[in-house]
Amino acid sequence: MQKSRSLLGIAIGLVLVAALMLPPLAFSQGCALCYTQAASSGARMIRALKSGIVILIIPPLSICMGAIALAYRKRNEFNEGDPSVELDSGW
Repeated sequence: MQKSRSLLGIAIGLVLVAALMLPPLAFSQGCALCYTQAASSGARMIRALKSGIVILIIPPLSICMGAIALAYRKRNEFNEGDPSVELDSGW
């Protein structure tokens, strides 16, 4: 039991380190060429770009929300075993 908790702590620590390392990579996405191209376009193009971003975020967001809902609905399926089966705790 203690070993699984330490592994969980290590996993959480690795996720936190990765999360701290990702923000510099996210700033590289705002390249000067993209910014100047978007800034020089008209208001209609900027609206189209914004609506395109919203439209492109819908499929991944709905897939993630569906997976979370499915996991939440099935969370106790494997925890509740057959009550007629006796567990042997003397191993």
